Amino acid sequence: MVKIAPSILSADFSRLREQVAAVEEAGVEYLHIDVMDGHFVPNITIGPPVVASLRPHSRLVFDVHLMIEKPDYYIEEFIAAGADLVTVHVEACTHLHRTVTRIKEKGALAGIALNPATPLALVEPILPTVDLVLLMTVNPGFGGQRFIGEIVSKLEALCDLRAKYALKFEIEVDGGINVNTAPAVVRAGAGVLVTGSAIFTAPDIATAIHDLRAAAHSTLVCIKT
Repeated sequence: MVKIAPSILSADFSRLREQVAAVEEAGVEYLHIDVMDGHFVPNITIGPPVVASLRPHSRLVFDVHLMIEKPDYYIEEFIAAGADLVTVHVEACTHLHRTVTRIKEKGALAGIALNPATPLALVEPILPTVDLVLLMTVNPGFGGQRFIGEIVSKLEALCDLRAKYALKFEIEVDGGINVNTAPAVVRAGAGVLVTGSAIFTAPDIATAIHDLRAAAHSTLVCIKT
């Protein structure tokens, strides 16, 4: 089953608790929390206090995506604040295996993320260790960007690697995901869809989630048939 992970990067922060409750009521599985530092990416978002303030009000899996330099300095803080899954960027980690190991030792699931231009060859040795691989389908830093279609072949290659080594990590995509782009990424092997603007800027959040899930489900039915 394809999971939906609304990104609060596109939420109305004056109504954040209300909108998190709305996506949870609509049946999503993850809450995607983009953390940006203004260095690794050209934007600044939130820190552990926001995660901690939301944690008592939601049972969703908190999917914390660290788009920051030196993520090792903040892993423990985000897990203590309530992160269930912590994803770090391959490009930001000098010792990736050490970083992934530390996340797991602190009690969270460990994910790794790759920017569009980063080749899969860099992460193949660590795939047996991770719980999730996130492929960016835009260049990270801002919400509302246009989907980079060339990433579909990269998704297919990652799915092939997972099958080749009989691994079970989830494959997540982030950037420009909506009812038009979801079928292609699901067909290529994506199992977790991160989407912000398509949900939080829609006239009705529940309808937007329903439509996105329907688009993904129609693709799965097509594949099974």
